[in-house]
Amino acid sequence: MKNLWLIFTKYNAFFLFIVFFGLAFYLVVRNNTFQRALVVNSSNHLVGSAYEKINAWKSYLYLSEENASLAEENAALREQLQRFTMPDTMIQGVVNDTVHHVQYQYIVAKVTNNSIHQQNNYITLDKGRKHGIERGMGVISSSGIVGIVLHVSEHFCTVQSLLHSETRISAALEDSQAFGSLVWGDNYDPRIGTLKDIPNHVKVREGELIYTSGFSLFPPGILAGKVVQTGISGGDSFLDIKIELSTQFHNLQQVYVVKNVLAAEKAALESQNDDNG
Repeated sequence: MKNLWLIFTKYNAFFLFIVFFGLAFYLVVRNNTFQRALVVNSSNHLVGSAYEKINAWKSYLYLSEENASLAEENAALREQLQRFTMPDTMIQGVVNDTVHHVQYQYIVAKVTNNSIHQQNNYITLDKGRKHGIERGMGVISSSGIVGIVLHVSEHFCTVQSLLHSETRISAALEDSQAFGSLVWGDNYDPRIGTLKDIPNHVKVREGELIYTSGFSLFPPGILAGKVVQTGISGGDSFLDIKIELSTQFHNLQQVYVVKNVLAAEKAALESQNDDNG
């Protein structure tokens, strides 16, 4: 308290100047319309700028929550989309009643670990058995195919990435609908894959898109990539087509785990087939 009083007495002229200046400023603003309007407009501008900066910081702080909310909404929209679409084919013209039931459900998950430079790469997600994740489910991102669920714990799961030597996914060419097996490229480039087992009489163009065929764990029509090189002989009567993968594995953040609710029924039916028949 003594030190405060010493400071006040030492700089009393400065403090008196501040008091009188403030009083004079108040009187001028109060008794003059022009000055009052100028001060009000200036203060509104300053307050508005302050609120703008505060809101920008708030938006940044809540960005992760907004992303999670958008991912949940995208998952719901993917399920709803199944209710209004049918296979694009001239042979199959039957649309299942999916108003109360859809074949594919989507579980939003966040990537907690990811590798892209190994011969066999894996991804860890923050969802597990508790959230309905099961071994063998497909995993996609907003831009394409990610991989297949390999191991599951209560709260986490690991995914065998598309960037894995043993991952094979059924995919088809956009124009001809010819399908083959999508595998990772031989040069371990996380941007490049290979579509194998395409008959060599099929015409393939550079830039042609590649989609999932629907014959594997994934719904049909999920983008896989685009053709960047054609005419590579795969031996016998088949082609190996070099494609640029649509999924950006180096910055993978959120994914969707695909649950095929009819998978068990399909597997049970196909298990009855007599291989020796």
